[in-house]
Amino acid sequence: MIVNILRFSFKDGTSEKEQAAVLAAMRRTASVESATFGVVGRDIGDPAEGYTHAYCAGVPDLAALERYMHDPVHLTGDREILPHLQRITAVRLTDESDPETGDKVTALHLAKVAKYPQWARSLASIPESPF
Repeated sequence: MIVNILRFSFKDGTSEKEQAAVLAAMRRTASVESATFGVVGRDIGDPAEGYTHAYCAGVPDLAALERYMHDPVHLTGDREILPHLQRITAVRLTDESDPETGDKVTALHLAKVAKYPQWARSLASIPESPF
């Protein structure tokens, strides 16, 4: 299992209607065929960290992760989601025993960046982002 957790906050001025649309797009993404489970909602961590919401999706293995990353629902959702985010961070974890799993996940991310340069620019445009 590979689990991706995103903590995020919206840009100032994002309306409640826009926030609801973003969260709906995230729920669609977390529900694609390759995802085993997904959760989208309020972040209940330390408010001083500046995150208001969280996204979590689990996929069974690297092959499913690759399908998840390139799923049309995910790609369309990111176009709806990313422009509204002010701050984002990611935590990834796995129960895989292969010590190279992290490198393989990174390689899948870099392949997506290369295939979809507009997606990479959208990620990079989030003001407070490690991407």
